[in-house]
Amino acid sequence: MQKILIIGATSAIAEATARLWAARGDALFLVGRRAGRLNAIAADLRLRGAAAVGCCVMDACASESHAAMLDAAVAALGGLDVALIAYGSLPDQKACEASVDLTLREINVNGLSVIALATLLGNKFAAQGAGSLAVISSVAGDRGRQSNYVYGAAKGMVTLFLQGLRNRLARLGVQVLTIKPGFVDTPMTAAFPKGALWAKPDAIARGIVRAIEQKSDEVYLPAFWWLIMTIIRHIPERVFKRLSL
Repeated sequence: MQKILIIGATSAIAEATARLWAARGDALFLVGRRAGRLNAIAADLRLRGAAAVGCCVMDACASESHAAMLDAAVAALGGLDVALIAYGSLPDQKACEASVDLTLREINVNGLSVIALATLLGNKFAAQGAGSLAVISSVAGDRGRQSNYVYGAAKGMVTLFLQGLRNRLARLGVQVLTIKPGFVDTPMTAAFPKGALWAKPDAIARGIVRAIEQKSDEVYLPAFWWLIMTIIRHIPERVFKRLSL
């Protein structure tokens, strides 16, 4: 049985991942902003076989509350083996272009708050000499594109930070996993037209669980996004800046 903390537990990907862990009989501690939704998910996970399920209501952008949340999770679970950071927002790029305040707010939600939590959790796992920290970033962080560069910049910051954290903690027996989903059909993307490149949360969840079990460093989900982003990263800038991506 693993003892697992999920931050952003009401997101579609996090909920799908939690269901897989519950079915294995793991113990879970869920963190999110909506108490009612957290409690409903917790009740479902207990029915699915979770050894135990605890909840904590927290705004991840309130960094002053992070330490107390972690203490509560460790106390409820009796330790900690895995932490998944799975929250985020999808900003309106045009609105961000017109507003410094909105841009900085989205950078905080998708970037700085994640880094604060990753620092805290990384230090926790380092102190115990074991653990897996899994963080959902995005393929959007691989290269800045006009259509979503505020979101991409935040995710790129997270990806680069996790590279350094992984380099620091690997020798201490701690896994740091960067998860890079492509297009995922969730409530956050409900307004987008769907096509062949879109994946369901259940498929992403299976990839996350597998990557943690295999002690992977980085995973593109679905895997074909590795090839897509490799091509996009290698387009020369003089060509890339003329493209409408």
